[in-house]
Amino acid sequence: MNEVSADDRNIAVLTHLGGIFFSIVPGLVVWLLKKDDNPYIAAQAREALNFQITLLIAYIVSSGLIVILIGFVMLGAVWLANIILCVVAAGRNRQGAGYRHPFTLRLIN
Repeated sequence: MNEVSADDRNIAVLTHLGGIFFSIVPGLVVWLLKKDDNPYIAAQAREALNFQITLLIAYIVSSGLIVILIGFVMLGAVWLANIILCVVAAGRNRQGAGYRHPFTLRLIN
């Protein structure tokens, strides 16, 4: 595999970290703009987008379960998982290794 440039790594890092604050927007924008230009960035943007869509579904389910109080715990767990896994993904991409999030629905191929 070809060496990943520093610019490619930086874009992938920002895409994953941007998901913490802006949900699906960074992954969607980068994927739409770079999916035909750069396979590494396209793969990481797609991964970030799939992860954020999965989290969005988890947030909706957790919000519905607030009625029986378990939703509060689930919301906290999903929020914490978002932060931790996005930081781990950013760290792996900083090294140029790429990252696949666990427990992610692969909706965008």
